[in-house]
Amino acid sequence: MILNRNTRLEVIKLIVSSQELAKQDDLMRELAKAGFSVTQATLSRDLHQLRIAKGHNEKGQQVYMLPEQRRYQRVSDTHVTVQKLNRLGALSVRFSGNMAVLRTPPGHAAHVAYDIDNAQIPEILGTVAGDDTILMVIAEDAERPTVLNRLAEVVEVEN
Repeated sequence: MILNRNTRLEVIKLIVSSQELAKQDDLMRELAKAGFSVTQATLSRDLHQLRIAKGHNEKGQQVYMLPEQRRYQRVSDTHVTVQKLNRLGALSVRFSGNMAVLRTPPGHAAHVAYDIDNAQIPEILGTVAGDDTILMVIAEDAERPTVLNRLAEVVEVEN
């Protein structure tokens, strides 16, 4: 599992939306269970960036809440959700010459491109990521079905 900052931020949102946590120590412990070891300072910066703050739950206790959710839904199994998050994958792949354009869910192109680059697929020379789009430069002698098969080893492709 590749652990980067964007993934950590998504996991923090999942944890906060799935559990009622009142202390940063509790949140740090849950992050550690998901494979993220962070300092209190890093967690504070992440919470600030995500605009996660304490609010009152239905029992009147102060717990961390996502900014856009006054009343929030609980996720029943965060372990499964975190696993799915790590393979968000591609919504589509389209080829043009020796290039391919891969579409991802909004905000996930950098994470997916990182995974593709780190897989060191010989048929893919490199990637450039935007918000929801990745441009891949494909080796000139690479066959498209081979590229798709190798890509599928790294990310799920809905095509």
